[in-house]
Amino acid sequence: MNYRFGNVVCGIVRNIRPYGVFVEIGGGIAGLLHIEDISVARIKSPEERFQIGQKINVMVKWIDRNHKRVVLTYKELLGTWEDNIKEFSEGDIVEGIARQEEKQKNGIFVELKPNLVGLADYKENIQYGQKVQVSIRKIIPEKKKVKLVFVGGI
Repeated sequence: MNYRFGNVVCGIVRNIRPYGVFVEIGGGIAGLLHIEDISVARIKSPEERFQIGQKINVMVKWIDRNHKRVVLTYKELLGTWEDNIKEFSEGDIVEGIARQEEKQKNGIFVELKPNLVGLADYKENIQYGQKVQVSIRKIIPEKKKVKLVFVGGI
């Protein structure tokens, strides 16, 4: 195994499970890309992002050479919060994807980009995975937060 922590490699999605994706990265090695390492937005299934046979770039996150296991990450390749927020401004109306509800139904997380999520006030009848329009109410760089307001469904 010639891979090291931080290496970016091209691989092929070989298997999709509820907990992650197995990616063949060469030399007969298949690394595991855990669901939480796919994106900042909490997704319900890796199938929301990948298909079997798809070529993707991944980063080596951890290696166990004794057991020949490789753990991969994808979200680090999608840019930092600071990189992703640059294309948005307060007052913008943008399209996003509704993701999980906050625990007490105080809000709904909306994915603006695969590595950028904002929180909108809770609204009835918004379903997970639904495309929505939101207005960017407030960007708080020091907390890496984006406050949103629902404008409408799509």
